[in-house]
Amino acid sequence: MKYDFDKITDRSGTNSEKWNVSANELPMWVADMDFEAAPAIISALEKRLKNGVFGYSYIPDEWYAAYIDWWKRRHDFEIKKEWLIFATGVIPALSSIIRKLTTPAEKVLIQTPVYNIFFNSIRNNGRVPLESPLILKDGRYEIDFEQLEKDLSDPQTSLMLLCNPQNPGGRIWTRDELIKIADLCKKYDVRVVADEIHCDIVAPGHEYIPFASVSDTASEISVTCISASKAFNIAGLQSAAVFAENKSIRHKVWRGLNTDEVAEPNVFATAATIAALNEGEEWLDELNEYVDKNKHTAADFINNNIDGIRALYDHATYLLWIDLRGLPGNGAGFAKFLRKKTGLFLSTGEIYGKAGQGFLRMNLACPASFVEDGLKRLKTGVELFKEQD
Repeated sequence: MKYDFDKITDRSGTNSEKWNVSANELPMWVADMDFEAAPAIISALEKRLKNGVFGYSYIPDEWYAAYIDWWKRRHDFEIKKEWLIFATGVIPALSSIIRKLTTPAEKVLIQTPVYNIFFNSIRNNGRVPLESPLILKDGRYEIDFEQLEKDLSDPQTSLMLLCNPQNPGGRIWTRDELIKIADLCKKYDVRVVADEIHCDIVAPGHEYIPFASVSDTASEISVTCISASKAFNIAGLQSAAVFAENKSIRHKVWRGLNTDEVAEPNVFATAATIAALNEGEEWLDELNEYVDKNKHTAADFINNNIDGIRALYDHATYLLWIDLRGLPGNGAGFAKFLRKKTGLFLSTGEIYGKAGQGFLRMNLACPASFVEDGLKRLKTGVELFKEQD
């Protein structure tokens, strides 16, 4: 490989949320990579830094072109310039969109288990999260379309948050699945917000499908949130985008983002994104190979060497979803026990909705040596947990 993903970068003293842990703890929880950003990004930031003046910034044409070219090249989907709107992050955008496209007490449908902050964005804005659980079948998640239609038919359901690809399970939804979702949402007058922030973290040989690309219906009823932040580890630079073909939806989203003051970039936001999308493709391809190897290593080790738990490998994200239900008490309390006894800090599944109870989420976007250490701690934790029963 051209790029060194084995390199360990000391993140202490950088105010890292992920590494705000005690001595000898190993954090593998929040979706934040432990790799340095692509050299092209660092170079672009250094160039901007050397200017020495950090005033207000506008959105340059190069930013629009970078997104348009990337999605056409990588995902065979043409985003038009007028569809794109800058946002300081996918989560600020989601919260703003929920406020603008729904009214208080209406239901926002989410397919659980799903990214836990969806719940915050819904509840904090006075809306009601409606969990439409996925089905776990043969080690991967499937959509229960009968249940989904029932939930969408509720007159109080006005919006659906679609996680594509799916976090935490790693599913890449198929074209047929996405078409069915679009048709059902159209039938019951439900608009869709597609969170596609993890779309560029996919295993070699696999590809995600943009929701808006699958049909005219999907494009007509949706707004999509995208960012280079997950794929290129630049979340702290607060740069994302939303796009919508539908003029009415796009105008409401634009008004919401500007009203909430989350539509203006900091001085580094656009430079980093432009560099990532224009010059970071080779780096990303190697990253995806490295992460997928980590995922296979972890899944194989867990499934062959740790009795009582099972890893659910799938083809997207750098996250591994782990089934604890073979442990005593279906694994209740294991995440807290694991951290206390071994120092391994993972995300407990229950925060991802009722369907996440009895699971853990493990972040594998880190040097292979961290993965090896984490797996040893996980095995020790499981053994100690079973001994106390």
